[in-house]
Parts: sequence; C-alpha cells; structure tokens
Amino acid sequence: MLDVVGTELTADDIRRLQHPLVGGVILFKRNYVNNAQLKALTTSIHEIRQPPLLIAVDHEGGRVQRFRDGFTKIPPMREFGKIWDKNPKKAKELATEAGWILAAELRAHGVDFSFTPILDMDYGDSLVIGDRAFHLNPQAINDLAFALMQGLKKGGMAAVGKHFPGHGFVVADSHVSMPIDEREFDDIAQHDMQPFRRLIDDGIQAIMPAHVIYPKVDDKPAGFSPRWLQKILRERLSFNGVIFSDDLSMEAATAGGDVATRALAALNAGCDMVLLCNQPEMSDELLEKLQWTISAQSLARLARMHGQKHPDSLDTLHQNAEFVKAVHQVAQVGKTESDFFA
Repeated sequence: MLDVVGTELTADDIRRLQHPLVGGVILFKRNYVNNAQLKALTTSIHEIRQPPLLIAVDHEGGRVQRFRDGFTKIPPMREFGKIWDKNPKKAKELATEAGWILAAELRAHGVDFSFTPILDMDYGDSLVIGDRAFHLNPQAINDLAFALMQGLKKGGMAAVGKHFPGHGFVVADSHVSMPIDEREFDDIAQHDMQPFRRLIDDGIQAIMPAHVIYPKVDDKPAGFSPRWLQKILRERLSFNGVIFSDDLSMEAATAGGDVATRALAALNAGCDMVLLCNQPEMSDELLEKLQWTISAQSLARLARMHGQKHPDSLDTLHQNAEFVKAVHQVAQVGKTESDFFA
C-alpha cells in the first residue's frame, strides 16, 4: 500500500499504482481540498485497476483525522472512555454513532476503510498514543471498540485494530525512535493483548502490529516477528483477518535494513500487506527490488476490506434524520458531559 503525491493523480502515481505488487493506496491530509475533489481522486484511483485498489486513511478522530472541512469532527477516543466511566451504555451508543458517521462519510467519498480503532491501553505515558486510546480498563476498551466497529459496519466499512500487541505502555514514539517494552510476555498477555483477543473473538477484520520491540518475547519489532504474528496472533489468538504492517518508512522500521529487506521481513513474518508512506523514491526502489508472490489466502483476506454496499452520497446522509441526530450527539462529546448524565 502506497500513497499519492497530491490532490489528483500524476503520471508517476499512475505508474506506481499499476505495478502488480501494489494493492492499495493510503490518503493523507495533503490529498484533500474538498468533498468533490476527494471523490474525484478516489474514483480515478479505483479506475486504474480491476479489481480496484483498496483506498484507506488514518481517520480515527481527535488529532488523527485527515479530512476535516466538510467532514464531521470526530472526538478523541479518550472522550468516550470518560463517558464510559459514568454511563457505559451511553458511551457505547455514542461510539457506535461515531463509527457510523466516520464510515458513512468516508464511504460517500469512495474510501474503503480507515485504520481504526486504537486498541492500545491508555497508561498515560505514551507520546504517540495519548488520547487516541479509549481507556486503561480492557473491558472499557472492548466495549467501546466493539461499539465503534458496529458503527463502522453500519456505514459499510471494515475495522482495523491497532497496534498489536499493545503500544500504550512505552513512552517513545515509533515514528521517530525505536520503542522497547521490557515487560514479560505474561504481563502483556494479561493486560494489553486482552482487547485484541476479545475483538478477534468478535470478528474484527484486520489488525496492525506495533513497531515496538518486546525483547522478552523476540528481538524483532512485532510487525517483523513471526513469533508475534504467526505463533501468537494467528495460532494462539486464532486471528484469520488481514495483518497490515505499520509504515515501513517510520524510524522504528529502519532497523530492518533497506526498504526491500524490511518489506520482505514483514511479509515473511506474516503481514498480508505492507505500508510505505511519504517516500516516493523509496516506493520506486521497493517496487524495483521486491520479489514476492502474494498467497491466495492473503488475496482473499484483502478482498474483504473493500467497502461494503453502495454508499449513500453526502447529500443523502444529510437528509437522513437518524444520521443528522447522530452527528449532533457526537458533536456534544467532550463539550457538555452533563447532557449525557442528566
């Protein structure tokens, strides 16, 4: 999965996206001007290949929401956790509405899925997770992530849980350094892995591993570790959905060697699709050097990530009284808590 340079496809973008090793596109803030432009961009991407390329985005809410003007502002996930502390039922209803809004608006613009929800535990120290996490309590995380996943499904979108087996405990940000979590496996399994285990049992379609090293388990980051991805995630937790690597250009991924070596290590470890973002020249190097034949099993898993059902247009959504009510409810999250507990 690669990115594209701007707000419409260039000749170089098209050349890369036509490469047989490419199966998807991830969009960023720079790819968005307005609703009409985004719809035109996704249409042009989907027209390049048959079956069409997957189109994804990091659109979680809070500070990680790539498209803002013309989209509903989704609150940080921690806000739903705060409501859960006082009224779990209300928090779950609001998380479902947020998932529905997020999915329906993205699907209206031709985006297949978002890399959400965050299943990391909120220990309060992580530089990169922070208020992106729902809670420290695994039950709260499970309740809210499951509710969000149901909302995504209502909007025609699969869910991607991240960052397995848990990125919340380490302080370092894997975008700029290599985080190391020194805990024993049993500690991680009894705490951080619980939301993943439960969501797998609930049918989550995809998972993204962390660029974190857990040296008591393996000397490789989780996303490059056959032990984490095959022995633990596939065998012990019986996960049969898609495993997406985190971005191979992140600082924590560079320990894996050059980009083709990194990609091969992630694929051999058990990833179905690797991401490479914001490095066009590195993308060319990867496409030139990587030798890989995707398995039928990976293709089948990835096929399930395409957006489901014919999406409503933005106009149709805004004429739907239930949708408008959901937008109003979610807009209040984090502002007037008293409204929810009256």
